Amino acid sequence: MERKPLSRRAFLAKSVIASGGVILSSQMLACVKDFHGDGNPPDRIPRFLHGVGSFDPTAEAVILWTRFTPTSGEVANAIPIKWQVATDYGFAQIIQEGMETTTKEDDFTVVVDVTGLPSNSKYYYRFIHEDLEEESAIGETITLPSAGESLSSVKLAVCSCSNFPAGLFNVYDAMAKSDADVIIHLGDYIYEYGEGGYGTNDTTESLNRVHDPTNEILSLEDYRLRYRQYRTDEGLQLAHQKKPFIVVWDDHEITNDAYMDGAENHDDSEGSYEERKGRAIKVHGEYLPIRTDDGTIIYRNFEFGSLVNLVMLDTRIIGRDKQLSFSDFFNLDGSFDAASFQGALLNPDRNLLGPEQLTWVAGAVGSNSAKWQVLGQQVLMGAMTVPAELLILIGQVAGGDTAQETLGALQTAIGELSVLKGRALAGDPTLTEAELARLAFVVPYNLDAWDGYPIERERLYAILNGKNTVVLAGDTHNAWNNTLRDASGNSIGEEFACASVTSPGFEGIFGDDPATIQGIEQAFTLLIDNLNYFDASQRGYVLAEFSEGSATASYRFVNTIASPSYSVMEGSTKMYIA
Repeated sequence: MERKPLSRRAFLAKSVIASGGVILSSQMLACVKDFHGDGNPPDRIPRFLHGVGSFDPTAEAVILWTRFTPTSGEVANAIPIKWQVATDYGFAQIIQEGMETTTKEDDFTVVVDVTGLPSNSKYYYRFIHEDLEEESAIGETITLPSAGESLSSVKLAVCSCSNFPAGLFNVYDAMAKSDADVIIHLGDYIYEYGEGGYGTNDTTESLNRVHDPTNEILSLEDYRLRYRQYRTDEGLQLAHQKKPFIVVWDDHEITNDAYMDGAENHDDSEGSYEERKGRAIKVHGEYLPIRTDDGTIIYRNFEFGSLVNLVMLDTRIIGRDKQLSFSDFFNLDGSFDAASFQGALLNPDRNLLGPEQLTWVAGAVGSNSAKWQVLGQQVLMGAMTVPAELLILIGQVAGGDTAQETLGALQTAIGELSVLKGRALAGDPTLTEAELARLAFVVPYNLDAWDGYPIERERLYAILNGKNTVVLAGDTHNAWNNTLRDASGNSIGEEFACASVTSPGFEGIFGDDPATIQGIEQAFTLLIDNLNYFDASQRGYVLAEFSEGSATASYRFVNTIASPSYSVMEGSTKMYIA
């Protein structure tokens, strides 16, 4: 007998919304609950201050997380924590439980990989300190359908770039209350800067969002303090409590514009980069656990039945060569050495993934028969070249030159180039050589993205060719939809790139004048081939839904990050037909 595909209700019946699970209040989120029922532990110290979370669900396992907050007299102790998994919110049907001991060696975090669970199921979990008679908030999680099992739909909430000083994490709150199955976090979960650094704005102090510690984070304890601070945000706690996360790091979990053996925001005065990277990766594993045999390896895949093979990549640390910089190719007379730049850009030995990871991707994708191959990775993959004169002017403004003359020149260039591109698309035979040259002299928009590593991108495209491919991306703080094409013009798939949780987008450079932002959005979508959608100023996430016939991206935005009262708006919906 042919098995019927699982309905969306069958898959999500175990999730928060479909099962009638309750959204807990912020008071319960912060773990202030004990067996006495008065809302506080006996010594009045909240012991599960940083909430709970679940990670890396598979068909038979899920990782559970919490952190115990010790008193000064307990920091030298090993703390026993009981964990329980049940099929009901009241824990009448406990199916697994056990004890874990946590110490200062792991910053009193508790990480439990619970295995042997039935697939495609909803679970509740909690942590208990029995001697103190205190329990954590109740978390909710799922296991995935078995590999090869038919189902009708999968929904992934995709996010990145949560900067604490920039505003409240309302986007996390919105994802918690959505009908997504899983939250995919594509990196920049924290930022490393100190007080007054990137993201600081007029609301930072009034919202009590100054970075802790106030210095740029370097030491092991610095990184731990920063994660602890982020995990006190109510929206982020709710998202972790209600949905399992699948994460990868980007650069700010370590430091800005990181690569394999260095970073833009690291110099010799800050000690060894390798040691700093090692500290950052250790703390990442304490607060955002992943299921791999090596804590420095984050590439791995997840099978959602026969519908989606989610392949998570590391485009930041494990294999990335140092980014190219346009400034390195200017001659003493101010001219640009285009030939040398092209030679460096097209160097076949330059890597973003690295040979070992690329070989792994070939195996994870090549033999997989799921309807959709979905790549979760950090940076924009689509080819995005813009006229050089436009990028130069944008760079001037981004660098702080906001003189009226510069802004006027930018507006003029946008207008003129847009008109020229429109005429070219219409086949206007009267375009002069000089006008065509303005359109033809293009450079990559972002050398920190896949555009800075085009040869390896072609190798990846060769692996993906013939598959139904969707690429998920973060990093830029803006929302994008690209059609992915190889160097020969063959369609490889679609890219759905999310806006940030709070980090500023183009409005942080150009201000929030709607006409200016709209002009930039229209110019980019016109001037950049295969760019279908661009939102330059809103904060939000992508709800990506996969079915047998299509992949649909709903770009969702919150109307404010300056107040806990917010609303969710849908900016655009893009559909990719299989």
